[in-house]
Amino acid sequence: MKRILKSFCAALLALLPVVAVAQIDGEFVKPRNGKFLLKNATVVTVTKGTLKNTSVLLENGKISQVGTTLSSEGAEVIDCTGMFIYPGIIDGGTRLGLVEVSSVPETVDYSDVGNVTPNMQALTTVNPNSEAIGVTRVSGVTTVLTVPTGGLFPGTAALINLNGYTPDQMYGGFKAVAMTFPSSGRRGRFDRRSDEDIKKDGEKAMKEANDIWENAKSYLELKKSGAELTYYPEMEQLSKVITGELSLLIEVNSASDILNAIKWVEGKNIKVIFTGVAEGWRVAEQIAKAKIPVVTGPIQDLPTRGSDRYDTPYANAGLLAKAGVKVALRTDEEENVRNLPFHAAFAAAYGLGKEEALKAVTINPAEIFGVADQYGSVEAGKRANLIVSTGDPFETRSQIHHVFIDGYRIPMSNRHIRLYQEFLERSPGLKSN
Repeated sequence: MKRILKSFCAALLALLPVVAVAQIDGEFVKPRNGKFLLKNATVVTVTKGTLKNTSVLLENGKISQVGTTLSSEGAEVIDCTGMFIYPGIIDGGTRLGLVEVSSVPETVDYSDVGNVTPNMQALTTVNPNSEAIGVTRVSGVTTVLTVPTGGLFPGTAALINLNGYTPDQMYGGFKAVAMTFPSSGRRGRFDRRSDEDIKKDGEKAMKEANDIWENAKSYLELKKSGAELTYYPEMEQLSKVITGELSLLIEVNSASDILNAIKWVEGKNIKVIFTGVAEGWRVAEQIAKAKIPVVTGPIQDLPTRGSDRYDTPYANAGLLAKAGVKVALRTDEEENVRNLPFHAAFAAAYGLGKEEALKAVTINPAEIFGVADQYGSVEAGKRANLIVSTGDPFETRSQIHHVFIDGYRIPMSNRHIRLYQEFLERSPGLKSN
């Protein structure tokens, strides 16, 4: 019922007229580039401590300087007294931009026909004009990994910044092939297969994964030998994982499957990231020993087993980090990616801690995705992805006042806000009796 209601509301919103501009201080504007001086704020750098009464200069899409006595010459000065500057928040796993209304097939592009389609690029299907993007970024989430789903190898995920007219303009510098690791257990509470059938299906799926991997290795060997090859885009893309050009995102959740996935990647000498990892807390030491980074979530979720404590999903990230696993967080959402700060807040409250939770949505995903030289902290030389808030972005009472993505000042408006304002100040409004 909840899913039906969500789909109905999304479809209803899609029928409303789209307004392409937003209003700030009475002026209709678009995201705009320029030189900006964010003055006299408390700067939470993430990597270099918290700096009080500090200014940040943004220029040419980068953080130019961070200091206390910066020149304002040629810059638009934004007084941030009493406010806090944070790096833009990063969601490590979404379907943002790949689906607009989940009940309308024409707007759903996160899966393709077939079980092995690693060559299908999430970046090419991103809709830069998605209403969900505007809703997400004003909540402080500036960068997301958008991931295809559906088959054994459903496609190639892409990191995107939430501003731009084209997918290429939004590209954040990281791609990875997604893999859904074969499950050895039941698919859910409605799975009526016998134990024997479950075992057979698991073995069959694992054999298929191994056969595909061997095919990719053979393809790469033939390619290196100079042999003339027929057009085989699936193997071409998987071969990039084998050579280390691309990482492999392995979606795996049950404890037994996680252990099987660890064994499967042993000796392959590839860059691996585990995603989901709902039962990671059960095998956290083994994941840490394998030195495999994890993107876990959603945090605000139900336990995987009826016998588990209600707060197991909340505590999972903290238990993984305590064991020594590098942890990033995700919402695994398309419409509600904006709630990532609150997922992080739950993780912080249930063992991860405030400081580590902030890292899990800033510098940790940047390091896991190999783009820490551009994202994840407030440092000179990095991309100007910043948020300015009245307080801790994990707290619901905090308000995001300014958002910058690649140096562009983002209008603090979206369809939700415009609808709220429209019906709050109705004209002519209701007539009184």
